Amino acid sequence: MPIKPNRLQKGDTVGVIAPASPPNPENLKKSLHFLEELGLKVKIGQHVERLNGYLAGSDEERLQDVHDMFLDREIKAIFCACGGYGTGRIAAGIDFNIIKENPKIFWGYSDITFLHNAINQQTGLVTFHGPMLSSDIGKEDADPLTKRLFSQLFVPGEFTYTEDISPLTSMISGKARGQLAGGNLTLLCSTLGTPYEADVKGKILLIEDINEEPRNVDRMLNQLLMSGKLRDTAGIAVGDFNQCEPDREQSLTLDEVIDHYIALANVPAIKGFKIGHCSPNVSVPLGAYAVIDADEKKLAIESGVL
Repeated sequence: MPIKPNRLQKGDTVGVIAPASPPNPENLKKSLHFLEELGLKVKIGQHVERLNGYLAGSDEERLQDVHDMFLDREIKAIFCACGGYGTGRIAAGIDFNIIKENPKIFWGYSDITFLHNAINQQTGLVTFHGPMLSSDIGKEDADPLTKRLFSQLFVPGEFTYTEDISPLTSMISGKARGQLAGGNLTLLCSTLGTPYEADVKGKILLIEDINEEPRNVDRMLNQLLMSGKLRDTAGIAVGDFNQCEPDREQSLTLDEVIDHYIALANVPAIKGFKIGHCSPNVSVPLGAYAVIDADEKKLAIESGVL
């Protein structure tokens, strides 16, 4: 059974870390005001402002911030400031017993997908695929729905994604139930062959990505197919694939690529979810049980908090 973290309450203290690339300082500052407006106190990780090329500090520093935030009894939730690259470099150093003994809300997406998979599989903790503080919430044009869905951390309740949010397309008919798993397609593929290989058997697989040509998406979906992952799923929710147009004349379209592999998976599937590098960016709990109904075109997800 999945382990759900406790809900937030006004007055709680939350932590901010940068386990991948360095965040934009100005955007991060604006996003901290947003957390404070939610009634939260904010504690910044010791190394969030460190710079190490495309990394927010050394592997040891970023790993320390992860451990410190989970060990800090005052911290009730951990929000990642930015994606980019780097979480795969620290996964092997994580003491998962620390996380298991101190379960709390963990929030982020994109490169954070590697940590979501590692944490979910090593501890059973439900984590949240949600917008980054710096790269999403700190922007001037941050979408109201993107912000509003932070409310799920305060009030437990089922969330149902329907066409009231965005147009959806039923790809394969049917209905399935399973834990929600997945995230960024590139990062999911990067887990294959590692101790943190994505476990999607009997689960609802969520995929999204950005800045990948159709042939690159093809390569990654083919890898998931040949590794048995696609056919292992109970259902598939296709999120947003932002800026994934071909840069060459002779190319398949993104839809042609995705449709091809979903047909081969032959499980209930829907595409069109505004989940990923998009606006709005709908936040969802990974590891929580969900029901995908391709005929009704909806995805119902149970609460991710207690």
